[in-house]
Order: sequence, then C-alpha cells, then structure tokens
Amino acid sequence: MTPLKTALIQQGCTNNQEDNHTKTIHMVRTAAASGAELIVLQELHTSLYFCQVESPALFDLAEAIPGPSTDLFGQLAKELKVVIVTSLFERRAAGLYHNTAVVFEKDGSIAGIYRKMHIPDDPGFYEKFYFTPGDLGFTPIKTSVGTLGVLVCWDQWYPEAARMMALAGADLLIYPTAIGWDRDDSPEEQHRQHDSWVTVQRGHAIANGLPLLAVNRVGFESSPQQSNVGIQFWGGSFAAGPQGEILAEASHEKEEIILVDIDCARSEQVRRIWPFLRDRRIDEYGDLLKRYRD
Repeated sequence: MTPLKTALIQQGCTNNQEDNHTKTIHMVRTAAASGAELIVLQELHTSLYFCQVESPALFDLAEAIPGPSTDLFGQLAKELKVVIVTSLFERRAAGLYHNTAVVFEKDGSIAGIYRKMHIPDDPGFYEKFYFTPGDLGFTPIKTSVGTLGVLVCWDQWYPEAARMMALAGADLLIYPTAIGWDRDDSPEEQHRQHDSWVTVQRGHAIANGLPLLAVNRVGFESSPQQSNVGIQFWGGSFAAGPQGEILAEASHEKEEIILVDIDCARSEQVRRIWPFLRDRRIDEYGDLLKRYRD
C-alpha cells in the first residue's frame, strides 16, 4: 500500500452558513490541489457551535440527509475525485435529530454515515438537548481509500468506541471535533485539558495499532445569550501513527490545512510486534456491559 495523503481542515465558523460553506470549499479545493485523497472536516462545520445554549429555535439549523449540504459536498467530492468526511446536524424526523458524520466517495455518492453515540451534557456543551444518541453502532465505512472508523468528538474519550471500530476492520480512526476552553480556566488547567485530549487519542491509536486523525475547530465563539461568554476552541488538530507518534499537528490559534501522509500498511507491522488483539481476554470482559461494578 502506498501512503495515503490526507488533509485535516481546521477552521473558524460564523453564524452565516453560506460564508462557512464558501471557506470550507476553498480549503477543500486547496487540499485536493496539494494531492490529498482523503479530506476531513471538523464537527458541525456548517454553523457556529450552537450547543452552548438550549434553544428550540436552533433546531432550524438541522437538515435532512440527503439534503442541501450533502448535495453540495457530494458534488465537490465528485468534481475533485476525493473522499470527504463531513459533519452535519441531521434532521431525521420531526423531533428526532442526530450529530452525524457523512462520508462521500470520490464519485460523489454517500459511502456511509455515522451517528454520534456518546452525547455530552456539560456547561457550554448542551448536546443532549439537541441530539439523540446514534443507533448505527460502531460500523466502519468502506471507501476507495480504506475502511474508515469515523467517530465524533465526545466519542474520543471512550476506548470502547475505538476498539469496536478496530474489531470491525477499520484501517484508520477519524474524529471530527469541537472542543475548547473556558476563558476563565487557568493556563495550567487549559494545558491539562488539552494534554488529556491528545493523550487519550494517542492511546486509542496505540491500543489498536491504527493511525488516527483528529480535526478540531479553532477560534472564539461567543454564547448566543452572552457575548462576553463563550468557548475558545483550541484547534490543535493532529494526526498520529499506530504507535501513537505525532505525525502532524496544527496550532491553537489559526485556520490551517494540515497535510500528512498516512502509511496504513504500518499497522500490520506494529500489530505483529504488539499483538494486543491476540492477547485480549475476551472471556473475562463480561462486566464491561455493566454501568458499574458494585
């Protein structure tokens, strides 16, 4: 297998969907012109991160799949002959909404979707108000560039999700993300949070012997209710190899296109020297199905 040239699109967003689309399309075109075959966008890239507040009116941001955004990005994938991983607020039915990743094949068709399984509910991240947990399981999406284990943001913290994708044959773990700091957090706390985010994902790469792409948004987005309150999205999009080695990393401050070659064939060699899947004690893991062991 030849190395797969991938692109991580790290951008800021506004409340103007047309402007967001225009910027994203320009960055995707630039990445494709640089040779990228797989282009990954951040979580909920068509709008501001609206989950900072709970507002029924914001459900109007959701759209069907297929719909306007899937038509747009499907046409773009077909024109550029690239695989694109997008992220949308999906309106599945009246009163039923998901946080959904959509993967487009090089011919513009939808190769598959993944509905975010783990839904947070924290200050500034009120996602349980908007999103129903996914019901498609941890199923990798087969594409012409490989079998993609696509997960979304809060899924990053769960080793079970990455392992399930690996056990189902994923060649690559991919995490579209929207995560950031509270400006009131101390520099020390900000460092701890970011370091934890990188470390846990590097751990997923290592434990499963798979390369990993994490794509985050960047910039300050104020709360719709208080302009002086909001989230400072920390960017820091990165790629890691199957031993957790950092292959490329974006800044915390600016919009960037990160190009990185991924050698998926290395997973075979790494898994031969670190055969974690072979040595799993699946006969002793039954309690993982419990919420807690009393």
